[in-house]
Amino acid sequence: MTLPGPHANRADAPPIGLIAGQGQLPLIVAQGIRAAGRRVACIGLRDQFSPELPQMCDDFAEAGVIQLGRWLRLSRRFGITEAVMVGRVAKARMHDPFRMFRQLPDWRAINLWYRKLRHDRRSATLLTVLADDLAKEGLVLIDSTTYIPDHMASEGVMTKRQPTDEQRGDIDFGWPLLKQVGSLDIGQAIAVREKDVIAVEAVEGTDRMIVRAGELCRRKGWTLLKTARPGHDMRADVPTIGVATIESMARAGGGCIAVGVGRVILVDRPAVLAAADRLGVAIVGVRDA
Repeated sequence: MTLPGPHANRADAPPIGLIAGQGQLPLIVAQGIRAAGRRVACIGLRDQFSPELPQMCDDFAEAGVIQLGRWLRLSRRFGITEAVMVGRVAKARMHDPFRMFRQLPDWRAINLWYRKLRHDRRSATLLTVLADDLAKEGLVLIDSTTYIPDHMASEGVMTKRQPTDEQRGDIDFGWPLLKQVGSLDIGQAIAVREKDVIAVEAVEGTDRMIVRAGELCRRKGWTLLKTARPGHDMRADVPTIGVATIESMARAGGGCIAVGVGRVILVDRPAVLAAADRLGVAIVGVRDA
C-alpha cells in the first residue's frame, strides 16, 4: 500500500520502519514520524494492529508476531534500515502452551526461541536477543520514544488537579519500592495508600492491577506509581498510560498517578490530561535521583 503525498515522494531519506502491535500508540508514532518529514513503512503484526493504521503509512504489510524472517524480507522490500517497535502484544499469550503453533513461527523465530533463549525468556532478554538478531541482518531497532517527545511524562504536576499531601507522601514512600520491584523484573507499577502497598503489577498488566487495587482498597484516593525499570531498554515495551487508564483509576477509586519523567508515555497526552482533570485524577512526573 502506498499513500500519496509529500512524504511518499521523499527520495533523500530512507523510510522509518514501524513494527506495530495493539493500541493507539503505533498511530501516534506514525504521526510523529511523518511530522518529522520521514516516510513510514509499517509491518503490522497480524491480529494486533489497529485498522486505522494502514492508511497512515506510506507502505504497509502484515506479518505474524513471530515470523521474523518475513519482518526482514519486508524491511528489505521497503528499504528500512531503522525501525520503531511499539504496541502491545498480550503477555498472556507468552504463557499459552501452544503459542508457537498458534502464531505459525518461521525457522528464524524457532531458532531464536529454542536455542538463543533456551535458558532465559524474560521480556528484557527477549528484546535484546531479538534486536541483536535483526541488527545482524541490517534492521536496527531504535528508541521507541524517538518520534513522540511531546507525549512523554514531564517533571512535576501535569494536571490542573493537584495531589493531596497524603498522595505526595505516598509517592515519596512508594517510589524507592517501585524501583526495587522493577529491578527484580516483576512489574512496572504498584498501588499505595497511606504508605501501605496494596497491589503490585505482574504479568496481568496495569489495567487489571488497578481493578484489583480498587477491590482491595475501598477508600478513595489511593496512588498508582508507574515507571520503567532501572536500565530498561527503551527500544520496546516502554510503560504507558492512556485515557483508559484514567477511566479505570476513577472507577477503582484511585486519585493520583505518579510516572517516571521521560520513562512513561502518555498515549495522546492532551487527551490523557483532559480526562484526568475531568475525572479528578492528579498526574505527577517524578524524576529519578
